[in-house]
Amino acid sequence: MSSEKKKIALVTGANTGVGYQIAKALGENNYTVFVGARNIEKGNDAASKIGENAVAIALDVTKPNTINAAVDEIQRIFGKLDLLVNNAGISNAGNQNRSMEEMLAAQKPSVVNIDEMRTVWDTNVFGVVAVTQAFLPLLKNAEAPRIVNVSSGLGSLTANMNPENPYRKHYDVVYGASKAAMNAVTVALAIDLEDTNIKINAVSPGFTATALNYFQGTETVEEGSKEPIRVALDESGVTGQFTGPNQEVFPW
Repeated sequence: MSSEKKKIALVTGANTGVGYQIAKALGENNYTVFVGARNIEKGNDAASKIGENAVAIALDVTKPNTINAAVDEIQRIFGKLDLLVNNAGISNAGNQNRSMEEMLAAQKPSVVNIDEMRTVWDTNVFGVVAVTQAFLPLLKNAEAPRIVNVSSGLGSLTANMNPENPYRKHYDVVYGASKAAMNAVTVALAIDLEDTNIKINAVSPGFTATALNYFQGTETVEEGSKEPIRVALDESGVTGQFTGPNQEVFPW
């Protein structure tokens, strides 16, 4: 495959967890994948493990200068971006010695620390919009560009209003509501871009054991990454969908 035809991808927050698994799968499928990482040393380490198709790139979704520098670098080398995976996310900004249960209790709307809420939303919501805006010109230069937003089933408003949903008690205004807002951004982008050739979808890894939940999730990161990887590699042209494990279509 010539360099002109090779597909170029960027995965934010790709030095660990689900982001790393997505970047690894893209590299294995002959994408040149940029491994976005706030810490470039961790990014370099992840890229070296993925192999020759991976390139580390310094990118903090809350810092416009790093976003713009990443755009400039990919523009200079390739002039396009075929796939943007908005994966970077955090679940809290508080005391790291808390258990997941203590963290969730502190994130209820009646008691939440607004500064913590603002910090998490800055990454999970505003960071997604900022990165997407910045890379739209490069996406428009690709033949069949795609955006994948790594969300959470916890962000489904419909599911959270179902009393039989076992996870609804975990719905909070910090992480859970940030993913609902990310889903809202995904819908808004799908509408905004529907007259272009850019496709956009949201995907949930399920309750995966990562640093987001202090590794208390019930699925391994490899298992949880299966659906995000499938969606990232899907070139069928589907857009505006929100799916989860086993390709289940989630309600927004």
